[in-house]
Amino acid sequence: MKKTITNKIRTDEIRERMLFAARSNIEDIMCMFGTSESGLDISKIEDSKGKYGENVLTRKTNDSFAKRLAAAFINPFTCILFVLAIVSTLTDIVYAAPSDRNYFTVMVITAMIIISGVLRFAQETKSGNAAAKLSSMIHTTTCVERADCGIAELALDNVVVGDIIHLSAGDMIPADMRILTSKDLFISQSALTGESEPVEKLSSDHSETSDSLIDARNLAFMGSNVISGSAKAVVIAVGDDTVLGTMAKGLSGKSPKTSFEKGVNSVSWVLIRFMLIMVPVVLLINGFTKGSWLDASLFAISVAVGLTPEMLPMIVTTNLAKGAIAMGKRKVIVKNLNAIQDLGSIDILCTDKTGTLTQDKVVLEYHLDINGHEDERVLRHAFLNSYFQTGLKNLIDMAIIAHKEEPGSADLASKYVKVDEIPFDFTRRRMSVVVSDATGKTQMITKGAVREMLKCCSFAELDANVVALTKDVKDFIIRKSDQLNDQGMRVIAVAHKTNPAPVGEFSVQDEADMVLIGFLAFLDPPKETTAKAIDALYENGVSVKILTGDNERVTRCICSQVGIDIHGVLLGSEIDDLSDEELSAKAEETTVFAKLSPDGKARIVKLLRDRGHSVGYMGDGINDAAAMKASDVGISVDTAVDIAKESADVILLEKDLMVLNDGVIEGRKTYANMIKYIKMTASSNFGNMLSVLAASAFLPFLPMAAIHLILLNFVYDLSCTAIPWDNVDREFLKRPRSWDASSIRRFMLRIGPTSSVFDITTYLLMYFVICPMMTGGSSYHQLSDPSLQALYIATFQAGWFIESMWTQSMVIHMIRTRKIPFIQSHASAPVFLLTFAGIAALTIIPFTKLGTLLHLAPLPPVYFGYLALTITCYMVLVTIAKKLYIKKYSELL
Repeated sequence: MKKTITNKIRTDEIRERMLFAARSNIEDIMCMFGTSESGLDISKIEDSKGKYGENVLTRKTNDSFAKRLAAAFINPFTCILFVLAIVSTLTDIVYAAPSDRNYFTVMVITAMIIISGVLRFAQETKSGNAAAKLSSMIHTTTCVERADCGIAELALDNVVVGDIIHLSAGDMIPADMRILTSKDLFISQSALTGESEPVEKLSSDHSETSDSLIDARNLAFMGSNVISGSAKAVVIAVGDDTVLGTMAKGLSGKSPKTSFEKGVNSVSWVLIRFMLIMVPVVLLINGFTKGSWLDASLFAISVAVGLTPEMLPMIVTTNLAKGAIAMGKRKVIVKNLNAIQDLGSIDILCTDKTGTLTQDKVVLEYHLDINGHEDERVLRHAFLNSYFQTGLKNLIDMAIIAHKEEPGSADLASKYVKVDEIPFDFTRRRMSVVVSDATGKTQMITKGAVREMLKCCSFAELDANVVALTKDVKDFIIRKSDQLNDQGMRVIAVAHKTNPAPVGEFSVQDEADMVLIGFLAFLDPPKETTAKAIDALYENGVSVKILTGDNERVTRCICSQVGIDIHGVLLGSEIDDLSDEELSAKAEETTVFAKLSPDGKARIVKLLRDRGHSVGYMGDGINDAAAMKASDVGISVDTAVDIAKESADVILLEKDLMVLNDGVIEGRKTYANMIKYIKMTASSNFGNMLSVLAASAFLPFLPMAAIHLILLNFVYDLSCTAIPWDNVDREFLKRPRSWDASSIRRFMLRIGPTSSVFDITTYLLMYFVICPMMTGGSSYHQLSDPSLQALYIATFQAGWFIESMWTQSMVIHMIRTRKIPFIQSHASAPVFLLTFAGIAALTIIPFTKLGTLLHLAPLPPVYFGYLALTITCYMVLVTIAKKLYIKKYSELL
């Protein structure tokens, strides 16, 4: 109660602080937080942290050591073992006569609980640490201004209350802030409000609302991001004190399940349904035929254990962690472990063109007038536009500035003073700056995509004369631009206007009646590895689609250079006129989508997913964030804008498709080894349970004691822990794979019963040949001596115990590949060693003191001759069943 009251007081204090910031003038705000417009003094940083806290959200703290340890022991498998241990304690110790007390079974079960829990805890801790280490390699920064060191990029968790933050398009808002100055600032608050439309933020002194903080036009909040424009703001709340932090404290719901999680859950339910059918049947048959309902209950519980792939959580986690580590070595960082399998399942990769297919090193090749002649004046205007703009400086701006960095360039910038700017956005596809010279002459300089620039121009400089922009002149300009595009160059146009509007009143509406003066042509050549990577992706069943904001001519040229076969081109303007049904059909057949808006990219990705495709999207710009969120797996790079990295599931430390192809292959290996364990364990356990059912109906005693089933299953699962390190056939990696619970069900039903055939022949041999041989030639019904009956049962159970382990372990090698095992395809050394170590251990047990304690009898040599014949025939039968299954369903795993 006291904690609740304290939290409420704290929340009220934060709200009052936010309302004060929204309603007060800048001088009062600066005074309250002890800062200035040039930022905090370094000496005040620690004081701010002490007073207002650090910029860290604590809602996702790691579980404590005790909680993780408890979780490792609390699962269906160990719960069943706990029940068996309690029952065994009661029957073998508490209620047993002193001379009949048997501590061994309880000790074995307790040891199995400890080993299972410790193994799971150790492996999951190791996996979690590996994932955390990889995640720590990804850094998101923000632009902070401080009094003593100027403007610098700092990690988000270094931001404190009172810091001055500079924002531009693509930035994540690092904390809750009061806007000090802004220019056409539009922010997406969908993470907080669910509204997809961006909201314009202003620097006015008074909020337009007195109630809702979120609606305050002069406040920006952690968790939102800048769509367009620029701003300067002061931090007023960090970490848990932010609106996002406060909301996070009240969140109790879990995140929506991914396709991977849904796939694993569907598999689990298939096994649970079989268990719900088999266990009651085994209980009733054994209860009525054997007369001991306690033994029958213990045996039925053991059957439940036998049908459960107990190590599935650990093997899934180990597979994912191993995949993440392997991908990390290839400079691919996985933010979400489940994304590894999603990456392996993609059959369509949608990607932007710039920096993905190309070198991401834009070079300014030409600066031309409208006639196509070199013109230094065009370059000067472009330089002033790029130099003075404060929004998101992209590769084009950097190429212009780099090209102009020659004697005289600094003098050019010093001759002008920036008056205002109109930042870039993806609707206008252009940006403007307003500058004035020493004489007071003011001019607006605008650069942008050619066709969008033609919309805001009424004149053009042609043959040194300013002429009206008639249709013929427009056609002439477009032809010149297309000629450069066809050479693989990206072209933007430059325009200007003198004395556009009164100073301080510039807006998008002023981008009108401008004079087009020339072109800038940029070259971003394809990477040397791109063609090879495209071929590799095609070979591995991944089709590549280009979704770009650039024009179709440049994109066609680049695609032809890297070997992408173009089957259809759609432009953004054409897409806008299509219904979802029409676009969905065209999207599957189209390779290039050009001149797209961010919403257009996201729409195409969503429609491809709706048609059953698994779609990956790779991008690095603010215009790619929506598409990444709409995809099955978002892929970005470490140099991307903040919102792109935040939206991505996978981060590439090298912007290279070849690295991405390696990630796809690693994802498929991860899936392959998970599905191996599930299918081989489910089918072999199902076959064993069918055998148990048959034996229960006809044998006068249990075919195997509960402790035998538990031990058998435990050793088998231990041998399976090496599966994440198994080899995967190259043929399996050639095409995408996705989870399908129905394939597991049919695999169980068709492959599982093959082991039952030889279990039953083992029953017959043991019951009519081996056991009578060990008990003087009499069958079980003819024996009256309890000691001989016990020997008969111990011999029978030992025979099936060994045979079951052999068949279960051999099926690992049979099912892991479509090929002939040990000859055409072999398991990795860890799998080979662990499986045969498990076989050896359980084969020896009946001949040891442990076997005596487990009531298992030594077997005669003739049994092993039969065992060799059984295993040989079993492998032949499984091979035949496997071939028939592949022929019918065109798959194995």
